[in-house]
Amino acid sequence: MITACGRQSLDWSADYRLFSEGRFDPADIFRVCRQDVVAKLPAPAPLIASMDDTLIRKTGTKIPGASYRRDPLGPPFQTNLVRAQRYLQLSAALPPQHAAAPGRMIPIQFVHAPSVKKPGKKATAEQIQEYRNQKRTQNLSIQGNLQIHALRKNLDADNPEQKRALWVLTDGSFTNRNALNNPPANTVNIGRIRRDAKLYLPLGTGDARVGAGRKRWYGERAHTPEQARKNSAIPWQTVDAFAAGKMHPMKIKTLSPLYWRVTGHNRPLRLIVIAPLAYRLRKESPLLYRDPAYLIVTDPHIAVEDAVRAYLSRWDIEANFRDEKQLLGVGQAQVRSGASIDTAPAMSVAAYSMLLLAGADVYGVNGLPDALPPPKWRKHKKPRASAADLISQLRYDLWGEALSRSHFSGFASGNAKCAKPENSKPELASAVLYAMQ
Repeated sequence: MITACGRQSLDWSADYRLFSEGRFDPADIFRVCRQDVVAKLPAPAPLIASMDDTLIRKTGTKIPGASYRRDPLGPPFQTNLVRAQRYLQLSAALPPQHAAAPGRMIPIQFVHAPSVKKPGKKATAEQIQEYRNQKRTQNLSIQGNLQIHALRKNLDADNPEQKRALWVLTDGSFTNRNALNNPPANTVNIGRIRRDAKLYLPLGTGDARVGAGRKRWYGERAHTPEQARKNSAIPWQTVDAFAAGKMHPMKIKTLSPLYWRVTGHNRPLRLIVIAPLAYRLRKESPLLYRDPAYLIVTDPHIAVEDAVRAYLSRWDIEANFRDEKQLLGVGQAQVRSGASIDTAPAMSVAAYSMLLLAGADVYGVNGLPDALPPPKWRKHKKPRASAADLISQLRYDLWGEALSRSHFSGFASGNAKCAKPENSKPELASAVLYAMQ
């Protein structure tokens, strides 16, 4: 940030104090991004937000929030540990311009979500008990629930009269008792569930307990998600949805209403089973299948097609994490204070969010910049502009005038002294901008 402003030779103490002393609130910046996303949505459409956590690797042992965690990039047969900080992000979905195209996830919240620090060997019994209490009340799923409540509160505060619905897309780590209990109003959770989850049918008229004993809240045991997938009596349905770069006719099964002891007897659920999707690594390779997906929806009245299409858009938050780390270098700043750890990465993510919003405003969600044409060897047109394309376009807008020629010598004409053609000289602007891609 300092070098981009040309201030690398000046005193940069004020730039560091901006983060270390917490002179701004990242929530105020993300509020602008959230309001811009909501303004682009149709009036009856819900705000679809995806929530997930990510790790930022660190090597120092004194950095606040850094601890040993399971490496998500490790092989499935070996659990590797890395020292890293953990952050929680919520990204809101911008709908595509047409059905056969991908949408785009825009980050609207990015907070530090550290684990409770374990006391040392000389800790007293009171300190150990306090650690256990905090560990139960400050785990990742509870922190995710708090972020959902904060997003719901902010949506109501932005436009109290609109009462826009909120759909939250989560993976299996947030589909548990801590994250699903005590949900905010007008909010729907769509998350992955275990294949062996114990689900129950509604309580029938003949299921009431006769005589003494505890009152029954659930009916008979329903099929587990895996049993429902294998049961031929439950028919398959077809839903056309965009995934993996093109439209796919996806086979699904659905059961509703069902109940789960995790969410309680007063919250009917819908189970959606997505059949394995076939794919080939190459044209000549054998046909392979992905794993089936099992989704739980906390509102059974939502259309099955809308729930499936909404959850398939969740993948784009993984693309957000990749761009933030590889292109913007989120977490690479060498900061040590607690305020800097909260604000410095959030500032980078907010800048990335504003870049995506600016690209959507100028070119559309599925538009492409035309100032820098793609190379000739690229056969297929991109379905949308990538973050790298938008960064290159931003460099072109900022540097184009400075790199352009300011004289008119190209208009001069004269007789060539020799018949041989002159060697072509590289264009400075094109060479610089394409080299930075």
